[in-house]
Amino acid sequence: MLLGGMVLFALCFCSIVTVSIGGRIIDALRSDESQAQATPAIAWAPDSAELTVAVSPVMAPSLEEMAQEFNRQKRETPDGQTMRVTLQPLTPEQMVERSLGQTPFQAIAPDSSLWLTQLDQRWAELQAGENAEAGGIPPRRVSDPVRYAVSPIVIAAWESTARELGWPDRPIGWQEIQRKAQADPNFKWNHPSTSHAAGILATLAEFYAAAGVTRNLTPELATDPAVLDYVREVEATVRFYGEGEEVIVQRLAQEGRDFLDAFVAQEQTVIAWNQANPGERLVAIYPAEGTLWADHPLALLELGPGDELAVTDNQRRTFRAFADFLTGEEAQRRFLALGYRPANLAIPLDGPGSPFAESDAVDWRQPQTTLQMPSAAVVDVVQNAWWYTKRPTNVYLVVDTSSSMAGAKLERTRAALRAFVTQIRGNRDRVGLVEFGTGVKRFEPLRTMNDAGRAQMLAAIDSMEADGFTALLDAVYEAYADLQVVNDREAINAIVVMTDGQENDSSLYLEDLAQLFQEGETPVVVFTIAFGDDADEDLLQELARIGNGQFRRASETDIEELYRVISTYF
Repeated sequence: MLLGGMVLFALCFCSIVTVSIGGRIIDALRSDESQAQATPAIAWAPDSAELTVAVSPVMAPSLEEMAQEFNRQKRETPDGQTMRVTLQPLTPEQMVERSLGQTPFQAIAPDSSLWLTQLDQRWAELQAGENAEAGGIPPRRVSDPVRYAVSPIVIAAWESTARELGWPDRPIGWQEIQRKAQADPNFKWNHPSTSHAAGILATLAEFYAAAGVTRNLTPELATDPAVLDYVREVEATVRFYGEGEEVIVQRLAQEGRDFLDAFVAQEQTVIAWNQANPGERLVAIYPAEGTLWADHPLALLELGPGDELAVTDNQRRTFRAFADFLTGEEAQRRFLALGYRPANLAIPLDGPGSPFAESDAVDWRQPQTTLQMPSAAVVDVVQNAWWYTKRPTNVYLVVDTSSSMAGAKLERTRAALRAFVTQIRGNRDRVGLVEFGTGVKRFEPLRTMNDAGRAQMLAAIDSMEADGFTALLDAVYEAYADLQVVNDREAINAIVVMTDGQENDSSLYLEDLAQLFQEGETPVVVFTIAFGDDADEDLLQELARIGNGQFRRASETDIEELYRVISTYF
């Protein structure tokens, strides 16, 4: 039997998240998002040796430590420029989008090489017209990819939950998770949306399991009705989707054992959690049908749009020096200590000091089956098909259009809501709108997000006007009451509430809503957004708490991105 790392090297190359710093990384991600939207890319000096790397949030804390150590060495280029590496946390999806235009970074470090393939494919499509006329071959956008750490995708579960499922005595697969969720209405599990590596890799694994193969997944297999039915049945038991495991870890730390029973993550997340938290352990369940790996590549963006931002020779030197640093033995052993499997296969996973040798919560001999990374065409098919296999959503957008929202705030809100509605693509998903000021000003019932429903919802958003007081609680009640009447237990039912001010016009009290939520038969999750500095954060936090949801803050520069992030939960 080959070691897990050796299997990965053979099959995948071909084709410390800590609670204390996780919040800073997520805040930096949002700050970078809004800043990048407002600030155009600036060209760098022709002899620059400074390399900016866009890195996935889950790896950002660990890679930041490595970058600081590299910078302390003050390495120089032949012409005397000091090499320096800085990081910009971005989701892989954002990396791909930004890399198609002008970017303030010269290299990317997503959590899976599938994003490199996707970027090259989209870059080639953009360049195809011009190159076809010239008879040339479209250039690649990325070059010199180097894998520096790896981690298999697992189902992380509390040890008591894992033992109920049969761990460690027997293999556990996706159908066991499905059956557990169907039998126990209190069982809560999650995987991220397919815009995150753990989400798309888990979804691919479900398609493999449904097709009954471990390699050569084709578009025809992925769209077979029986395969789609299998995936839909598994996905129907997901409590919600959302962001990557770094956000899940934050919420576990804040809300404790009852937040989730199990969630999809990289194996490293299990190790990092257990190292930092003395309570009940997480354990890694390696899906019996096989799994895929997050292979953490570092790749150079060799070209810029029209060569306006082509990397310099010194930036290439810095890239290669940093890649060599990350794959050196000292850095590889540090990655191992953080819970990643080193890319250097000469470093034993079961050696002295290895976290794999010190705990049975993870198993260095697993996974027994490594699935083949499918082609870019199959990944595209699965990402598109996911909208028709995922659990459907009923979501009400509860929006403050009181007089304090006049002007730029309302314009920003309209843009954010339009982005949210556009992001919801499944024709089984429904969106409604409750606009409030002095009382409930507009109630738009749930509409399926097909072309007609989306057009109607966008028209309602465009016609919103700011005036009146702030009847927030009455508006939330209207949305909640309708979701109870609809009583769709097969869907994720949610309310997204936004306000920039203080509740001052409702007939209901917060205690009334809390009682209604307690008595309701259809579970509803509530996301609340404090827009600006004058919103009643205490009220919004309590609303999110009684709705088992999340509270977020937003400024005029980042509210659109925040609505986009929230849409990934559905």
